[in-house]
Parts: sequence; structure tokens; C-alpha cells
Amino acid sequence: MTNFDVVVVGAGAAGLMCALTAGRRGRRVLLLDHNPEAGAKILISGGGRCNFTNTGTVPERFISDNPHFCRSALGRYTPRDFIALVDRHRIAYHEKTLGQLFCDGSARAIVRMLLDECAAAGVTLRLGCRVSAISGGFEVETEQDAITAESLVLASGGLSIPKMGATGFAYEIARQFGLRLTDIRPALVPLCFDGALLEVMRPLAGVAFEAEISRGRQRFRAACLFTHRGMSGPAVLQISSYWREGEIAVNLAPGQDAAAFLLERKRARPRAELRSVLAEILPQRLAAVMAADIVPPTEAPPPRLADLQDRLLRALGEKLGAWRITPSGDEGYAKAEVTRGGVDTRDLSSQTMMAKAVPGLFFIGEAVDVTGWLGGYNFQWAWASGAAAGEAA
Repeated sequence: MTNFDVVVVGAGAAGLMCALTAGRRGRRVLLLDHNPEAGAKILISGGGRCNFTNTGTVPERFISDNPHFCRSALGRYTPRDFIALVDRHRIAYHEKTLGQLFCDGSARAIVRMLLDECAAAGVTLRLGCRVSAISGGFEVETEQDAITAESLVLASGGLSIPKMGATGFAYEIARQFGLRLTDIRPALVPLCFDGALLEVMRPLAGVAFEAEISRGRQRFRAACLFTHRGMSGPAVLQISSYWREGEIAVNLAPGQDAAAFLLERKRARPRAELRSVLAEILPQRLAAVMAADIVPPTEAPPPRLADLQDRLLRALGEKLGAWRITPSGDEGYAKAEVTRGGVDTRDLSSQTMMAKAVPGLFFIGEAVDVTGWLGGYNFQWAWASGAAAGEAA
């Protein structure tokens, strides 16, 4: 039986950060992953360029049953700290929008950086090594051998993207040791629609547009995309983390008064067709669908704006400003970027990520009930929670 000071299960973003941090402290660290390659999700993130952090990281952009839990870790390991590491390894990067930082080249540069830091810290890495059981006293059974550890860190992620090897292993171990779990569901995921709404959306599949989508007090303005099952795109992914049931509101003309725009065009272009006027602010196919709401496409010749009553134009403008639609569901973990929910933060120390009732047992990253917005926030939580556990394990 092999003994280590720290065993980290999961060589993703959080696990790599935890392992290198603990290794720098002189701890004998073993990092395990059942995948054949470290950092699988890092490699596919950001279109292969890795949106590795967000300079606008604040606790308010994370979702949790305890919204204050993330403050300590995020405050002690900030985007500036990770950027300094990236700079030290001379990895070129750029800001895309809203504080999102991406590699100029490949996401492999980030994985290579983390692996090099692990190697420099003396971390032992075993890939393609599946953990079959963990017993009290932190005896870890693998397909190869049995390992004992003073500290055990679960960094095996959540249920999102199962084709990348995602499992509920961290949740199983949490239950085994008596920790609670919150409600767990897909997040940052495309939304589905059915019935008449899907009949409207399906012919629009592939049409992209900018919109502001809201649910309660949360609203996000970004790109949207119609799909064969409903809607996707950054704004939709963002609002999906806050949606469980009921309607969402989609402003198809963000930043302007759509009703006033239509009435002004009626005065300025009275002979114009509604469809062509709507195409000034919407993609043509979407403009045709919205025009059909008050002007049936079978009506020939199409009426001019001058022929349409002001009340009809006002009603259409109100719809453009707040198109109220009700999703039937989402596309599930297969298309979800992250998992919302996880190990209940009431059972963890916000300073160290250690289980309060099980000394030496830690949970970090996506396995914990802390879910960030789209745009590098979840990576920053991985770095911060990994560093917090690495300093204590």
C-alpha cells in the first residue's frame, strides 16, 4: 500500500490547482484521473482557447444556496493571481468582451502550464487511473493498487458533459461521508420549447441575434441563437442557470423603444412593408416571423405601414420589447457547460473547503454548490477553491 500526504481525485482545473499548491508546500501529492489526459474540459473551453478567468469576478456573479460562501476563496486567489501565473509562463492572451480573458493560441498552453507547475512541485500524476472505492481513513482503491492519504480532495467535477467522462463520483463520496447535497441540475444550458412556440422557432434554426433576456431580477444582454429544439447562445445560457419553470422575457430590440421606432417609420416610410422595416433591427427571417404576427404572409399585396393602425404597431413594439415565452425544459447535462448545485456549503469550511465533520476531506470546483456565470467565472472558482484546499490539505 502506497502512502501520500494528499490524494487529489480529478485532474481538471480545480484538481490541478490544488495539487500544485499543496506540492509547493512540500506535501507529497498524488493526482488521479480516470481520463487519459489531464484538463479535458480546459481543452475544449472557449472554442479551444480557454476563457481562463474574468477580470470582473465578484461574488455576486456566482449562484449558491449560500451566496456568501465563495467570498473567502475568491478574495484570497483573484484573477490577478492567475494572470500573474499565465504571464510568468509567457502565454499570450486577450480580452474578448466583458472581462473575459482567452488564450491567443490553444487551451493546451494552460494545461501545459499547470502540469509544469505540478511537476516542479513534485506532484505524482496518474492518468487513466479509475478510483473504485474510498474507505474511512482515506484508503483509496484503484485498479492498480491501494493508496492511503492524510488528506483526500474530491475535484472530480459535476455531471455536465458526460462524454468527457463526467460522473457523480464526488456526490457519491459526499453521501458516503455524511455530507448533504443541494438540488443538482444542468446550468449554462440551451433551452427547449414545444408546441406552437417550437413551430415558430424551428424554421429559424441557425438565426443569430442580440437580445436581452430576463427572469425575475436577472437579465443578460448578449447573442442568442435559434436551434431545432429552441434557443441557445450566451444570453440564453446565462438565464438558464436561473430558470426552473415559467416564462422568460426576451427583448428583441435591446437599447431602443421598438414601438416608437415603428411609429416613426410609419411617418418616415409610409409606403414600406412592415417586414422590411423590421429587418432594419432584426435578422430578415426573424423579421418575417414577427411581421406575420399582425400581417398574415398570405395577405397580398402586403399592406403598407400607412395601412396599419397605430395600436397594432404599438402592440408589436411591446412584444418586441418583451416577448414572453415559456421553455418546456433544457437540453440536459450533455449540452450543459456546468452543473448547478452540489455538495452543500453548510458542510464545508469556506476558508479551506474541508468538510466540517470529516477532518482531511475536501471538495472543490464544480462538485461544490457554487456556480458562476458564463465567461470565465467557473474557471476562477476552480482556481480559487483549488488554491484554498491546496493551502490546507
